Amino acid sequence: MARAEPPKVLQVAVAWSPSPGAALEKPVRVAAGSTVLDAIRAGGIADDAEAMVDVSTQEVGIWGRIVTLDAVLEDGDRVEIYRPLVVAPNEARRRRARRKAGPGR
Repeated sequence: MARAEPPKVLQVAVAWSPSPGAALEKPVRVAAGSTVLDAIRAGGIADDAEAMVDVSTQEVGIWGRIVTLDAVLEDGDRVEIYRPLVVAPNEARRRRARRKAGPGR
């Protein structure tokens, strides 16, 4: 039985959150050997003013693992563009706990 050749065209997804509570995902086809940056460009996301994506300053990942823009993609990868945190997670938990405790606590 012959070995299956790797696909010449990869099907990946690019996901980002333009604002809190909003998540978008766009399927993108790129050539084998393409990078994270290639997928972002192919999706037109960096050019979309409403997407508010600046990959020069935002972290990116593949399936939740932080990578660089030159990371090479595999078929089925999910490229994620992370928004900068407005509040540190531990501070956000503190604020929620204070709100639940009520006034005077």
